[in-house]
This record gives sequence, structure tokens and C-alpha cells, in this order.
Amino acid sequence: MLELGQKPQAPAATDLIKDVTERDFMAEVIDRSREVPVIVDFWATWCGPCKTLGPQLEAAVVAAKGKVVMVKVDVDQNQMIASQMRIQSIPTVYAFWQGQPVDGFQGAVSGSEVKAFVEKLAALSGDGGLTEALEAAEAMLAEGAAVDAAETFAAILGEEPENAAAFGGLVRAQLALDNLEQAEAMLAGVPAKIATAAPVEAARAQLALARQAAEAGPVAELTAAVEADPADHQARFDLALALHAAGRVEEAIDQLLELFKRDREWNEGAAKAQLFTIFDALKPGDPLAAKGRRRLSSMIYL
Repeated sequence: MLELGQKPQAPAATDLIKDVTERDFMAEVIDRSREVPVIVDFWATWCGPCKTLGPQLEAAVVAAKGKVVMVKVDVDQNQMIASQMRIQSIPTVYAFWQGQPVDGFQGAVSGSEVKAFVEKLAALSGDGGLTEALEAAEAMLAEGAAVDAAETFAAILGEEPENAAAFGGLVRAQLALDNLEQAEAMLAGVPAKIATAAPVEAARAQLALARQAAEAGPVAELTAAVEADPADHQARFDLALALHAAGRVEEAIDQLLELFKRDREWNEGAAKAQLFTIFDALKPGDPLAAKGRRRLSSMIYL
């Protein structure tokens, strides 16, 4: 059993539920989730199911007595956030913990499901040391100690088999060790309950990028091809793959945005799909992803 961690200090009762905008989303969601789980309710005044779900969520959050907080985002007034979070229908609910999305659902659900959802999140702030272990494993992975990170992520899964962050971390550790086949096998067997969780989707996107990297062509030759014929969309797309494989992520995003600008429908929208793969693979809140999503959104709606 992992050592017990300290519980974060509960927020004031009057600060449990609030409306947020694009201006304070980062502070009230990403930053605050490092202290307490944050539920984000994406809604609109015209949305009928939202009028039922919202009060249910609020009641469950209040009942949790500070172990979880909630923010409400009006998608009509905050379209940039809705676009960046890829909100396709409302109500949509996301949960953030330690700066990352960890759970969520779309549409109206029963009161018992709402209660269970909030209780599960509330448990994160007092989870028997699993959060501290996750942080340690992520630090190991960032420092290049992929074997140690994999062992720690696996130990966490031994305690909590449906921990999406640990599962995604273990897949990423396998990718760091160049064990692509093992990573793919793990993703094929992911528990259904966390199959679409953000950390798992991020790991899946990183696997796709790793597969592409193995087939990427030489950057110099592809750069020359694009310079010789800027309308060669395949060469530009291949250059983006090669740049990403070389670790030049921002340049890869730039090339894909240029391709999307030139012909957004080329190869069944391949540029947009590849951009979303890159964005999904980056950490939540990564400035490259945020900037790239903003630029893509501006092109889509112009």
C-alpha cells in the first residue's frame, strides 16, 4: 500500500460553484485543479437538458463539502474555450485534476450517475497516496527514467486498475522505451470505462505519432520539395510528419496549418486530423496546442 498523502485544504463553501470565462478559465480550472478536483459544466441558456443537469451537479458538489468544486462555462459567450475543448454538443461535463482532464460525459444523465461521478472525483483529493505516486512517475518519465516510471505506473494500476492517468502514463512509458507493439496491445485492452479518458486518448495519439515517425522521410529533402512546389500538398504533409518526428513540433504545426489554409479538404481533411492528433498528444494546457487550436479555429470560422 502506498503511503497516505496529505489532503488538500477544502475551499470555502461560498467558493464551490462559479461562472468562468475565457479570461479566468486557466486560473479557475487548470491552476485550481492542482489543489482540488474541478468539474466544468459546458452549457447554454437555450439548452433544455442543461437546466436539469446543472442543478443536479451543483447539489452533488455542495454535498461533497469542498472535496470538489464546479465551474460553469456558457458556450455561447465563450466560443474559443468550447472550440479548444472540442465541445460538439451540450451539456458536456469535464473533470480536471492536477491540471489534466481525467473524466467526463455528454448529455443528461440520471441523478444517481451524477452523484457517483462527483463522489469519484472527490475521492481523488484523498486517494491513499496515488496522486503523489502519479506525480513521481511523471517526473521519472520526464527525466528519462522510463523503466522506473513504468514500474510506478503499473503499481498504481495494481491499486486502482481503472486509473486513466496511470494507464496513459504506462503506455507513454512503453513508447519512451520504444516498445510500440506492447503499447498498442495495452491500448487494445484498455478497460472500457476509461477507453475515452483524456490521458488514454493522449497516449493513443502519441502511439499514432510514433508509428508515423518510423516512416518519416528526410526533413531536408521534403523541405526542398515544398520550396520547389508550394502546391505539393503531399510533400508538405510529409514534411510536417518529418518535422514532428525530429522534435520540431511547432514547425510541424505551422506546416499543417499552411496546408489547411491552402486546401482544407485535401486528402479527406488530413491536415486537420493530423493537427488534432498532435494537439491531443501534447499535455493539457501546452502553449503550442493552445496557440495551434486558436489559429486553426480562426481559419475554420473565417
